[in-house]
Amino acid sequence: MTVPGRGTVGRLSYVDWMRGLAILIMIEAHVLDAWIRPEDRQTLAFNLSSILAGFAAPMFLFLAGVSVALASGSGERRTGSAAGAAARVRRRGWEIFGLAYLFRLQAYILNPKAMLAGVFKVDILNIMGPSIVAATMLWQAAGRTRRRLLVLGGAALAVGLVTPLVRTASWIGALPPVVQWYLRPMPGRNNFTFFPWGGFVLAGALVGVVIDRGRDEDAARRLHAWMAPGALLFAAACYAGSYLPSVYADSQFWTSSPMFFLLRIGVATSMLSVLYFYERRPRLLGAAWPWASPMVRFGQASLFVYWVHVELVYGVLSQPLHRRLPFPTMVAAFVVFSLAMFGLAMGKNATVARWRQWRAEVAAPPSMAEKA
Repeated sequence: MTVPGRGTVGRLSYVDWMRGLAILIMIEAHVLDAWIRPEDRQTLAFNLSSILAGFAAPMFLFLAGVSVALASGSGERRTGSAAGAAARVRRRGWEIFGLAYLFRLQAYILNPKAMLAGVFKVDILNIMGPSIVAATMLWQAAGRTRRRLLVLGGAALAVGLVTPLVRTASWIGALPPVVQWYLRPMPGRNNFTFFPWGGFVLAGALVGVVIDRGRDEDAARRLHAWMAPGALLFAAACYAGSYLPSVYADSQFWTSSPMFFLLRIGVATSMLSVLYFYERRPRLLGAAWPWASPMVRFGQASLFVYWVHVELVYGVLSQPLHRRLPFPTMVAAFVVFSLAMFGLAMGKNATVARWRQWRAEVAAPPSMAEKA
């Protein structure tokens, strides 16, 4: 069943659309990193593509935060219990954290040259899972909507502001190495850290609370009408602010700068509102088209696509392509690979649907005609 702006009831289609876009950019980022030849890494096309690729992870984490607030709010209205709703979302966060290690264990098993220490490497799922747990705890503890906005917004801002300080703090060196990997970059040991990446989940939860307040169509339209330009202006102000003298002794714009952190939040928020209106555009087939758009369906399978594509891009199956492709060929390979991932995701969805139908038929009590 579908309603305007929604996919399956309870899911906002524009959120899934943006999640599909995020996973598509993430595929681009990984293909760009793994397959392009070294001599093309100095070109303007590569640099521009790298900037685009840099928005994949923030979008993915931001949308995880949006889903925290939407799922928690929906569960609270359905059951009347904020604690129960939050507990279910927290369980999902811990599940993702467990999947992060399962994912790394799979990579260790499938790659003959992999080292066992790689199982403990910190990647995006390692950050996403605990950050979901933290955002849910803050959502529950704050209680009321205004408090949730203040608490989540303050926590996200705090993460961004302390990131340069954490990067240079001497006391972190006394912590166990595995803990250090979650706090600041360590070559070969992490791709992500809680500072600033966990802040995107907190910021997404803040935006999710705002969206959850405007549940009827008129309120949602008014919200996104001001949120799209407002967030874009916020991002522009952050970019302008990055040229001001820094209060930090050591802060790099592309890595630890609070302004770049806030800029990406502004861009993600604005994009979400733009996609809200895009999903409500006039359609040639109108209501006669009963299926969700390909990007929505891609977004609904984002975790599966992430899980599969990373191993295919970096693993032994694509070894002949590693650092071998000129930029134009890499673009063509990205398009073909993305289409293949979409087809694989749709095949997985069809298989799961048939399996669920079979389970329902097996579990259903026999009809009167069958008894006779």
